Amino acid sequence: MGREAVEKAFADIRAALAVLNAEVDGCGSEPFSAADPLAGLAEGSLDILAAAGAVEAGVAGLKARAAMSYADTAHALAPLGAPVPAQEMAVAAEIGCVLALGPRAASTFLSVSHALTTTLPLTLAALHAGTISWQHARVMADEASTLDAAGAAALEAHFLDPDTPRPAAAATIGEMPAHRFKHKARTWRERHHTESIRKRHTKAAADRRVEYRPDQDGMAWLSACLPAHQALAGWNRLNALARAAQGPNEPRTLTQLRTDKFAEAILTSGTSATFHADNSAGNGEAASDSDGTGAGLLSPGIRAQVLVTVPVFSLMGLTEEPAVLDGFGPIPASMARDLVAHGADSFHRVLVDPRDGAPLEIGRTSYRVTKAMRSWLRMRDGRCPFHGCSNSSLDNEADHLLAWHHGGTTGISNLGQPCPKHHRLRHTSGWTPTPATKNQPPGWTSPTGRQYKSEHQDWEPPHWPESALSAMPAQPGGHADYLYIPRSPGEESLHRVLYGSS
Repeated sequence: MGREAVEKAFADIRAALAVLNAEVDGCGSEPFSAADPLAGLAEGSLDILAAAGAVEAGVAGLKARAAMSYADTAHALAPLGAPVPAQEMAVAAEIGCVLALGPRAASTFLSVSHALTTTLPLTLAALHAGTISWQHARVMADEASTLDAAGAAALEAHFLDPDTPRPAAAATIGEMPAHRFKHKARTWRERHHTESIRKRHTKAAADRRVEYRPDQDGMAWLSACLPAHQALAGWNRLNALARAAQGPNEPRTLTQLRTDKFAEAILTSGTSATFHADNSAGNGEAASDSDGTGAGLLSPGIRAQVLVTVPVFSLMGLTEEPAVLDGFGPIPASMARDLVAHGADSFHRVLVDPRDGAPLEIGRTSYRVTKAMRSWLRMRDGRCPFHGCSNSSLDNEADHLLAWHHGGTTGISNLGQPCPKHHRLRHTSGWTPTPATKNQPPGWTSPTGRQYKSEHQDWEPPHWPESALSAMPAQPGGHADYLYIPRSPGEESLHRVLYGSS
């Protein structure tokens, strides 16, 4: 019965696919809407896309379980004394042939499948239910691979346990693209790994490297793996150089300009550049705002910026809580301290809620968006708030959600910071942002009326050293007020730390 049941089930699936293809072609037995067939077909096609994605995820979960079932039986049937590596290679080869995968892809598929069926039950259940995709499941497996069993379970629970509290307006991991979930999962892993991020970064930095890979049509890739703050500062600087070179008589695109500036920098002898920190705050913290200039080909008129959020006690060296590099994620506290000590020339005062680390509201009544408010938007959103966009906050534009001439105010709750592309989309199409709050970026409503939730920052309460906790007055509902002021270049000091009622 087993083989016959399988064949019948897949025959039913193929028959269902034929029905769905006919519906997509507009050849179904009944139109989606008799009153407006064209609009009905558009809406119905989106319904089919959404449901197909869920079914696709369920099939991916089935493939993972089938692969591991085959692997287990193949190991059980192997001759006694057969070398385990040889058995694993044979299993990967068989599955690779069945799925038309190369050896590396087959091994990766088996590794993820093993993690899902042995240590990630919530992820596998979500995959079967169609609430996440295979790409999301692979991210979860990748981030959990270096955690112990307890850490992997905690990672899963944070994102998939229905009992984990989360804002109602926040998108679930299945509602955001897998690359955005990867950023959030990596951030959680960095904060909660049993080994300190400083030790892990030291090991990883030893593997820094530049790689070369030939490509088609006389082209090639040249890439570097280096400390995050250097990479991000270089990327931001290339963006600034490229934008400065744009003009009415410049035919090159921004991408071409960025590439040409990169080539000039590495191919000109004697070229040097320095990268400094532009540190903005959040998560209960002291922060700085500084721009560095470069030398040689990198014109001194162009500034390289890096935004860093660093908890004040971590900045003082009293804790080793990770800082957050805007556009990247958690970095070692030692790296943040170095950025502040070598280039930060001004600081922002930031009020945060010690219960969850979220910045508190500020407001303005004038149209002009101040530099402080732009920094606040960076803290709240971290990136362009459009669904799935990863454009970093340095390149984004402040935008009134409710237009000023329609009665909108210039307060954080009425501001977004879309990237130039999605700012244009908002004003040239039917896409509209939904309301925001002091801690929550706007979601979006599509021209078809579908609502897409925003991706929220994963705020966490700042870590307090034991000495501060023992001296702190017990005042529930209070807030922390951190102010860090540089006395003179290279001689920064903590000015005051206050704790009081809201």
